[in-house]
Amino acid sequence: SERAVEYRSKDEQLPSSKEQKIFINTIYHHFASAENSAYDFEKCAAEIVKLMDKNITTIDLTRPWNDGGRDGLGKYSIGYSENSINVNFTLEAKRYDLNNGVGVRETSRLIARLRHRQFGFLVTTSYVGTQAYKEIIEDGHPVIIVSAIDIINILERNSINTIDKLKSWLVQF
Repeated sequence: SERAVEYRSKDEQLPSSKEQKIFINTIYHHFASAENSAYDFEKCAAEIVKLMDKNITTIDLTRPWNDGGRDGLGKYSIGYSENSINVNFTLEAKRYDLNNGVGVRETSRLIARLRHRQFGFLVTTSYVGTQAYKEIIEDGHPVIIVSAIDIINILERNSINTIDKLKSWLVQF
């Protein structure tokens, strides 16, 4: 039967094991001390999205100020190279503590910035709150949520599966 609930709970979006929590907290704390920590995390979020799907051809980060509410703009290629089309998307990155979820205000801002035939990626080191997640799904907004557990799974699928490998990978940001 079809799944009755199309959105994930807080627990489904967050790491469950101690090791997974350490992994995501390493990412969170890596960007805590940098002068441009928010902008540097946006670079990391863009790379995570690229690692998630090889059909992403470009992501251009917006400047750190007056960015129009978007952290990045990108192109997603559909089809084979000779006959492909590019679909534009918007990237929003939220570096939040595991106990602080992304709420309606933040998701509404992303949704409001989506243009015709665009979709969005919301990347967070935390989770999307129930009401915000429900509204995205029930209203049919084209937003892909990449929560803390998704970040862990994406990095693990790309052989970034230990704290040492993660720290080495994070140095580029």
